Amino acid sequence: MTTARLSDIAAQAGVSEATVSRVLNGKAGVSATTRQTVLAALDVLGYERPTRLRQRSAGLIGLITPELSNPIFPALAQVIEQVLSRHGFTPVLCTQTPGGSTEDELVEMLVERGVAGIVFVSGLHADTTADHDRYAKLSGRQVPFVLINGYSEKIAAPFISPDDRAAMWMAVQHLVELGHEKIGLAVGQKRFVPVLRKIEGFTAALQQLTGRTAEEAADLIHHTLFSVEGGHAAAQALLDKGCTAIVCGSDMMALGAIRAVRRRGLSVPQDVSVVGFDDSPLIAFTEPPLTTVRQPVEAMATAAVDALLEEVGGNPAQRSEFMFQPELVMRGSTGSGPRN
Repeated sequence: MTTARLSDIAAQAGVSEATVSRVLNGKAGVSATTRQTVLAALDVLGYERPTRLRQRSAGLIGLITPELSNPIFPALAQVIEQVLSRHGFTPVLCTQTPGGSTEDELVEMLVERGVAGIVFVSGLHADTTADHDRYAKLSGRQVPFVLINGYSEKIAAPFISPDDRAAMWMAVQHLVELGHEKIGLAVGQKRFVPVLRKIEGFTAALQQLTGRTAEEAADLIHHTLFSVEGGHAAAQALLDKGCTAIVCGSDMMALGAIRAVRRRGLSVPQDVSVVGFDDSPLIAFTEPPLTTVRQPVEAMATAAVDALLEEVGGNPAQRSEFMFQPELVMRGSTGSGPRN
């Protein structure tokens, strides 16, 4: 440590060079607050802390998420990272992008780095056509993990999910109470567990609340991509079938559905009502503000970390699914249906 650098650190911390020297050499006579101020000054100026003064990380935890263009994934990642940091762990965020690293490659990289555990968000565990043996192999390598969104009885690990069936029931009930009878569902591909559950909830609600048969309900479901473009395409098909209300599998799809309605010269909610799913950040500020079913992100993320850290600490968490209740948030994109 040169004198010039000592003076830089002292100036940044607002203390004397002698105080900086005492902190760096581990000498007594410096308050804990001053010590932290000097160490923070080191960090700000880009100097490495002396080895003995570095904060010990409790370990690395991998977090594997799908692309971050859907705001619900960054929202989940942010809470997971905050909770991990509070427990002294360092989160390592890995994002799957089309044409980028696969889930298996990301897992391999994390295991090589010696992570203490992994959180999977909407990964291959949610895909009913994927080979779930990869998770048994991960368990065999003594790497604890927890899975969010998408349950499989073939995987022995804690699962965290929102109640997708209840979410669809809430959305349909809200629209039926507003006077809508022909309600469509824009949702992702059938091979994903959350999609299958949404279909079940939607079909049951239509049957019980509008008297439609399972076949009639199936005719009002359109499978598409979980994106604005997917929502747009699905809404076009559902509008052609005479739907006056559309429930969407994500907020991004709902924004696409609203765009499709407007392209027809119709308006939301006067002509067509639209309901999203997630309650992603900023979705309340769309025009109109989106009625949506909120995923309990904070509770789910916290529970996922708690379960994982139990595993990491050698106390196996329950090998089952923890189901969290969603909440209907009524805003401006839903209104009265056509009265007979």
